[in-house]
Amino acid sequence: MSDLSRPDGPRIIAVANQKGGVGKTTTAINLAAALVEAGMRVLVVDLDPQGNASTGLGIEPENRDYTTYDLLVDDAPLSEVIRATEIEDLCVIPATVDLSSADIELFANEKRSFLLHDALRQTAMDDYDWDYVLIDCPPSLNLLTVNAMVAAHSVLIPLQSEFFALEGVSQLMLTIREVRQAANPDLRIEGVVLTMYDRRNNLSQQVEQDARDNLGELVFRTVIPRNVRVSEAPSYALPVLNYDTNSLGARAYRALAEEIVSNHQKLAA
Repeated sequence: MSDLSRPDGPRIIAVANQKGGVGKTTTAINLAAALVEAGMRVLVVDLDPQGNASTGLGIEPENRDYTTYDLLVDDAPLSEVIRATEIEDLCVIPATVDLSSADIELFANEKRSFLLHDALRQTAMDDYDWDYVLIDCPPSLNLLTVNAMVAAHSVLIPLQSEFFALEGVSQLMLTIREVRQAANPDLRIEGVVLTMYDRRNNLSQQVEQDARDNLGELVFRTVIPRNVRVSEAPSYALPVLNYDTNSLGARAYRALAEEIVSNHQKLAA
C-alpha cells in the first residue's frame, strides 16, 4: 500500500540515456557501490529487460524468481522482489526479459506511469532504511523510462565521449520536460557524467568542451575514464570498486559519489 503523505524517504535517481552503450548500467552499478563504500544503504532497481545490472551484481537469471516485472505488473511485495547482493548494504530488484512486455500489459492501466512511483513510496520501504535508490533505465524512452522519471527525484545522464553524443541528450531533455509538465514537476537533472573518457583523445576533449559549453554546471567535474578494469568487472559479477579497488575507474566512481552527495548536502542546507 502506497502512502503518498509520507515524509521523504531515500533519494531516488534514475540513470537514463536512450542511447545504448553509453555506460548507463556500469554507472548505476559502480555509483551504487561507491555510495555504499561512503556509508550509505543503496537499492538498485533494474528496469532494463536485458537485466545487466542484475547480472553485474551477481544475481544469475535462474535465481530471479521475482523481479521488477512482478513489482509493476502484479504488485508483488517488496520483501519478495528485493535481493541482497554479496556487498553489504547493497540490494537489487532484478529484471528479466519478461519486462520487455510490460509496456503492452500496462497500457490499459490508468496509473501506468505511476506504478514505480507508488511502489517505491509504500510504507514497507521504511523497513529497509535506504539512503539512495538508483534506477537503471532501459536504453529507450518508453513507458518503463517514464515510470522511472515519475518515481525519481532526479535524472543522472551518462554521456559517452563520442561524436553526436549531445544530440541524443537533447531528446532526453525534452522527455524530462514533458514528465515535469505532466506528472513530476519537481523532477530535476542530477547531472551529466562523461563516460569512456580518454584524455589522450582529441575527440573526448572536444565532447567535454561542447558539453560544458552547452550544459554548463549540469556536467559533473568528475569524468569516468575508459578503463579496462571497469570493462572486466561485470564478468566477475562485481562493481569495479570491489574487483580492483585502486583502479582509475574505481577512483573515478568514488569521486562521482562524493560529488553527488556533496551536491545533495548543499541542497539540504
